[in-house]
Amino acid sequence: MKRFFLFILFIAILYSVKPFWEEPVSKYVDISFLEPVDAKIDSMMSIETLSTAIRYISDTADKAVHLLSSRLEEVEPAEEIVKPILKKPVKTQLSIHNIELGSPEEKVTAELGVAKSHSKNEYGTEWYTYHEGYHNFVMISFDDKRRVNAIYTNDDLISSKSGIRYGSTKSTVRETFGEPIKEIRKGLNIYVLQESEGFDVFKNGDTYTYVYYDLHQDKTVTAIQLIAASLEQKKPGIYASGDAALRNGFEQQLFDLTNAARVRHGLNFLKWDGIVSDTARKHSTDMAVNDYFNHENKQGKSPFDRMEDDGIKFRGAGENLAYGQSSSIFAHEGLMNSAGHRENILLDKYSHLGTGVAFNEKSQPFYTENFLLK
Repeated sequence: MKRFFLFILFIAILYSVKPFWEEPVSKYVDISFLEPVDAKIDSMMSIETLSTAIRYISDTADKAVHLLSSRLEEVEPAEEIVKPILKKPVKTQLSIHNIELGSPEEKVTAELGVAKSHSKNEYGTEWYTYHEGYHNFVMISFDDKRRVNAIYTNDDLISSKSGIRYGSTKSTVRETFGEPIKEIRKGLNIYVLQESEGFDVFKNGDTYTYVYYDLHQDKTVTAIQLIAASLEQKKPGIYASGDAALRNGFEQQLFDLTNAARVRHGLNFLKWDGIVSDTARKHSTDMAVNDYFNHENKQGKSPFDRMEDDGIKFRGAGENLAYGQSSSIFAHEGLMNSAGHRENILLDKYSHLGTGVAFNEKSQPFYTENFLLK
């Protein structure tokens, strides 16, 4: 009975504001069937019984439902997102979306379809990005023979012979793979890996396995990156030479990674905003050239000041900064493990995002994310 009276109240409110919605709605839907109802309702409010009013309102609702149903039939239904059936890897310890290192491109296409985009990465190859509205998100690199030599996901697409999967604990991973390596040798140089609670690196045969943990979810696996040893060794140092192609690649990858994380946490993905991306890139460049790392620039201007200077209109905004990580993957995973930055990434009110990257003279990247509510 309570729902019944709430329904009557809703109809009454709807009709009381009819002058405001009637004109715009009539542009898309023929609402002439409501005309006789207006007069009837006016009279019923004064002389008809409640049951009569209900009957007319019910008849009108039936017509409206029928009309809307016919309109909805004309709209193409949204694509259903299906989680793949994960199989244990055949030749390697880990697979992602049933793809292993060494898999041919034909296998990738059969499993994942056509890539949404591709962009240069720090290994001198390209990340081909696959997803369905940022669900089932995977990035893949190919060698000269078009076989997979690197693969990454931050989605529940991980399969292993040992049972390691998305959500496994850090202790379980270390029990399975042993102690993580502390350094990587490249030619005559040895690079010491920074101690971090947020990720481990393991060397198993011809594979470097990067395991990223969510520190806000009890140090459980949140992402995995597999790199063929042959590809890792081609990278001469920790940082790749920063050129325009790599800058564009890092910007694209940071945007995609952020959206994949949002969708994974039940949020909408953000739209690209080229103007605010320019604002973000200018701030990254300013920090790289002038050797500082701060939301406020040398002129004392905040992110909001800089956006307004560029003519950007917004109802809400936020900014994330990262510096020194060798790739957008490391930058993103680090931001997700920082409470304030994570809050920006997972704030449901935002609608748009622009990313900007620049390199200093040591090829160290500066990353800027500008979030907007338009």
